[in-house]
Amino acid sequence: MSHSVAGEPPSAGRRAAPLTTAAYSAAEWDLLTSLPGRVLVAAAASGPGRPERGVLAGLAGLDAVAAGRGFDSDLVRAVVAAIFARHDGAPAPAARLTDVVDLLAACRAAVRVLQRRADPADSAAYRQWVQSVAGRVCRVVPGPGGLAASPADRRFLDRLGGALGLG
Repeated sequence: MSHSVAGEPPSAGRRAAPLTTAAYSAAEWDLLTSLPGRVLVAAAASGPGRPERGVLAGLAGLDAVAAGRGFDSDLVRAVVAAIFARHDGAPAPAARLTDVVDLLAACRAAVRVLQRRADPADSAAYRQWVQSVAGRVCRVVPGPGGLAASPADRRFLDRLGGALGLG
C-alpha cells in the first residue's frame, strides 16, 4: 500500500507510481481484473431462494466496483482503472458467465496470487472490496425496503467470504 501520512511523499523504498501490471503475469492480472465483474454477475443471478434483481442490482454492483477508486490501496485502484479503461469493444473478461463453484475456485486462486505477490494490506483491501461488490448487489431486493439479503444470499456471501479468506 502506498499511502502517506499527512500528504507526505511515500517513504524511501515505497512505490510512488500506481501499481502496474508488471508485478503480475498476464494470467494473474486477468484473474484479478475479471473477478469483481464475475462476482457482480454471480451475486445478481437469481436462483432458488434468490430473488430476481434486475437493473438496480447491476447498477449497485457497478457503483461498488467504481467505489474502489477511493480505496487506500494501489492494487484496488489499479484494478478499477483497468476495468474501466477497457475500450476496445471486446467483452470484458467479467462478462463470462460463471457458476458459483467456478467463481469460488477463482477467488481461491486470486487469494494465492495475492499471497505471493501483493502487499498484505493491498491483498486485504482487494479481498474486502470484492466481497463488498457482492454485498451491495445482494442487498438490492425488489419491493419495499429492499435492503435485507435472503438466506440464500447470505449463504452465497458466506461462501464467497470463505473463498476470499475473509471468514
